[in-house]
Amino acid sequence: MLNRAHGAAASRSSLNSREAGDREAQSIPAIEKQTSLIPGSSSPLHASGRFDRVKAEMKPVTEQSNPKTKDIDRRSTIEIVTLINEEDKNVAEAVSRVLDRVADAVDLVVERIRSGGRLIYIGTGTSGRLGVLDASECPPTFGVSPGMVLGIIAGGFDALHQAVEAAEDDPRQAARDLQAHNVSASDAVVGVSASGNTPYTLGAIEYAKSIGAGTIAVTCNPDSRMTAAAQVSIAPVVGPEVIAGSSRMKAGSAQKMILNVLSTATMIKLGLVYSNLMSNLRATNEKLRRRARAVLAEETGISEDDAVIVFEKSGEDLRVAILMARTSLSADEARSLLESHGGSVRRALDSIQA
Repeated sequence: MLNRAHGAAASRSSLNSREAGDREAQSIPAIEKQTSLIPGSSSPLHASGRFDRVKAEMKPVTEQSNPKTKDIDRRSTIEIVTLINEEDKNVAEAVSRVLDRVADAVDLVVERIRSGGRLIYIGTGTSGRLGVLDASECPPTFGVSPGMVLGIIAGGFDALHQAVEAAEDDPRQAARDLQAHNVSASDAVVGVSASGNTPYTLGAIEYAKSIGAGTIAVTCNPDSRMTAAAQVSIAPVVGPEVIAGSSRMKAGSAQKMILNVLSTATMIKLGLVYSNLMSNLRATNEKLRRRARAVLAEETGISEDDAVIVFEKSGEDLRVAILMARTSLSADEARSLLESHGGSVRRALDSIQA
């Protein structure tokens, strides 16, 4: 145990003192900060028009080599995991720098859903799986219908559990997949792609845009084609991956964080969260029924025994149970009040107190 602790300390010291090494892993935003390369400067590179060509020819940051993890295959186990963890620390910070764009995306999605539209994620590989994951968790967490938040992945169901990489090369298939789900101008389509240049996902954004749907790009490359094409672009720069091009790592973590925030904030704005509680959760198993009863008792101040009784009378609908416990309403009256306020416990209670 002492040897491992000593090894970890030595590893951190070694990592901290490691030279940045070759500069080929610099992102385009980092290059643009260099004085001689600032757009509009009088540098020979800009004057000759070569800047745009250099920028276009550079690898996306998600494909570049990370100088900090050179020769990682020569490292000890503790050094390897420490390097990975150190790189992961950059993810939350990168996401924090694009929160204004995330907020814009939330407002766009809320507007579309309130107008009868849906939130639709679409992508390939890891990015597509993350979209499907987030969509599948919305119904049990927020009580929405499975059709309100959809996840579409190139290659269909098979691509969820095995790689179907060739599916990402066909932009027209993305249009066909969106058409199969009757995507319309009322919907918000979120294209998820680490590089932002995946043909399938780019094709989805371009098709959605052509029919008037809201379009959002979630990528880790701010200079991508998707970033330029989408109505709202969210592009945290997490830097080169530990393993060059393995965008399931930092890029995937950043995308997961953003989708979590996007869907959760959307549901909060729609009134499907009361205080900080999963008031609209669907109690479809015993674990969730216990959770619902505990929330009911804690939030309304009734005893656990009374919570069991009220929850049963509500038809195991936590929203209805909260209203019943806080007011003198019957289950039917509480349910009717909820329906008139879009299923929002907060708005229903506020209407009584007003």
